[in-house]
Amino acid sequence: MSQITTHVLDTALGRPAQGVPISLEFEEPDREGWDPVADGVTNADGRIGDLTDDVVAPGRYRITFDTEAYFAATGQTAFFPSVALEFWVAAGEQYHVPLLLSPYGVSSYRGS
Repeated sequence: MSQITTHVLDTALGRPAQGVPISLEFEEPDREGWDPVADGVTNADGRIGDLTDDVVAPGRYRITFDTEAYFAATGQTAFFPSVALEFWVAAGEQYHVPLLLSPYGVSSYRGS
């Protein structure tokens, strides 16, 4: 199982957000910038359960949701073209990073 998982719920439509492109990046210590780790697209249940290999290095990560592509595909107009969330990963922990999404609002939390 992936150490980092995510899912996206469209709270305006009241259903999972299928087809949201997502990228995951790692901030390399002692270097500027972000290194790509993985990318994917949410499934019919709004989830990506295999975003990473089993174990990732501890450190700072950024997950970016391409909400503009999703809203365009669903015929919605949106204020946020993308949502980027940064979070810390510790060794041995599982991380579920959900996104609650509507055309004019977003929310996230550390899930289980």
